Amino acid sequence: MSRLPYILIMKRISVIVSGRVQGVGFRYFVEDIAADMKITGWVRNLPDGTVEIDAEGEEDAIKNFTRTIANANKGMILVSDILVRDKELHGYSHFTIRRD
Repeated sequence: MSRLPYILIMKRISVIVSGRVQGVGFRYFVEDIAADMKITGWVRNLPDGTVEIDAEGEEDAIKNFTRTIANANKGMILVSDILVRDKELHGYSHFTIRRD
């Protein structure tokens, strides 16, 4: 029996996370998850108190990433909502915390 080749489907998403997500280590939490799941992109605080994430990776990893973020109620972090939008691939090489 021949084995079919495994095809990696890459995906990029933009995520807006609301709740108690600023000043509680949430961006560092996201950065750690991204490293564990081999996700590239960035995370940053927004002036309205939400956090924006631009993430790129293998489709299954992106699904796990968003699920983990949505359920990230630990310590002082309290996620109340996430909004996820698909985007065109960018080709990020690493994941970083932006401070802009």
